Amino acid sequence: MLTIYPVAKSYLEVRQAFPDYLAEVSETVKGIIQDVRDRKNEAVRSYTEKFDKVMLNDFRVDPKSAKAAFDNLAPELQEILLAAADNIRRFHQKQYPASFINEDRDGTKLGQQFTPVQAVGVYIPGGTAAYPSSVLMNIIPAQIAQVPRIVAISPPQRDGKMNSMVLATLGLLEIEEIYAIGGAQGIAALAYGTETIPRVYKITGPGNAYVMEAKRQVYGQVGIDSLAGPTEVVVIADEKANPLFVARDLMAQAEHDVHAMSILISPSVQLIDKVRDELDKLVKITERREIVEQAIQKHGAAILVSSLDEAVEVANEIAPEHLEILTQEAASLVHKVKNAGAIFWGEYSSEPIGDYWAGPNHVLPTNGTAKFSSPLGVLDFMKFSSLIHISKQRLLQDAHKIENFAKLEGLYNHAKSVEVRHE
Repeated sequence: MLTIYPVAKSYLEVRQAFPDYLAEVSETVKGIIQDVRDRKNEAVRSYTEKFDKVMLNDFRVDPKSAKAAFDNLAPELQEILLAAADNIRRFHQKQYPASFINEDRDGTKLGQQFTPVQAVGVYIPGGTAAYPSSVLMNIIPAQIAQVPRIVAISPPQRDGKMNSMVLATLGLLEIEEIYAIGGAQGIAALAYGTETIPRVYKITGPGNAYVMEAKRQVYGQVGIDSLAGPTEVVVIADEKANPLFVARDLMAQAEHDVHAMSILISPSVQLIDKVRDELDKLVKITERREIVEQAIQKHGAAILVSSLDEAVEVANEIAPEHLEILTQEAASLVHKVKNAGAIFWGEYSSEPIGDYWAGPNHVLPTNGTAKFSSPLGVLDFMKFSSLIHISKQRLLQDAHKIENFAKLEGLYNHAKSVEVRHE
């Protein structure tokens, strides 16, 4: 079931098997966005009826119903959400940046001032897959950043109500502005505004192909967190690794989606064979078998390498969303990893613990973008302005150099703007 590739075969070739699913929906999404821009609420209602099979005259959700949804949860579920939220909050609080101003002896002051994005929209899947963990991971960093307006949207179910666990988690976080809308129409409503929904300045959160394509198309009108591709895990394991642990971790990622990537890299043929045997047994009896089976057959791989150092090199080239290191000396390999969204090391550090519990964000760069991107965090909900106060002494000292620099670029009025201040 798990195809073995020699390291000489570029993993990029494996990736070429993935469909360009965003291109397939591009024109549809373009039409939806334009329609929402033109007809606003009316368009959102019609697409909600078309795609979600429910007609909503008012898609705003009373925040009191969110609080009630949390209050009505079983105590053990409340405890789980509260504990997870606490872990996530404590980790992200350490990311809050400090503004600063440095003053030189001549009175010149230079620095930078951090401010929160003033309005953020968070998209939360709520159809066949509903993720309260996504609520926590997107909204808690925004709250720590002190974003004054946080808008949550999630598709309604057939009864017109939002998924109860998503709603309860919004109630836990005391979100006041909630709308039961989803899809590309929801993204368009956030980006351009409607009669009911004032526009936001940034959109975060996961979604299906239509949601991701809509985020791509509205980028520039608003900021976005990322364009997430299929989820992925790479497991580096040696001959001492527990093959059952490895197989279960590969399956955990595969059950997300038929396009999910589950990759094992090892210098041990014996370990690879044992993992393949475990997969052959477990996939036949697992929940979500059809999804797991398709994902592993189409997009799973075992890459045989000559050493653990080479395994890290291959992982750095793949730049996975999640990287697990299940080796005897796992800690010694961590510093060699240059490209990964999140690094889990040690046999007890299963990737799902990061999805729900550990604290670091589970919104991670995918599809190789970990080569230049980072996990979602507090800074994604903030921006900074440069602070510049030039003293008279500094101006007189540097004026001619500044003027000549401006003239060097042919911008003579720039030079004059400085010159008039010391004539």
